[in-house]
Amino acid sequence: MVKDYDVGIAGSLTMIVLFTTVTLLLRSFYKRFNRLQKNSEVVQENEDDN
Repeated sequence: MVKDYDVGIAGSLTMIVLFTTVTLLLRSFYKRFNRLQKNSEVVQENEDDN
């Protein structure tokens, strides 16, 4: 008993906005994570030098 739903243009635009937002957020968190990883490596190297 599968029903077909016609979401129309509003549903399509909503999905585009949602996927774009999620993609931007994931990219932002990934860049922040990489930056934190690099900073922790620099701190570790500085501690080893002392």
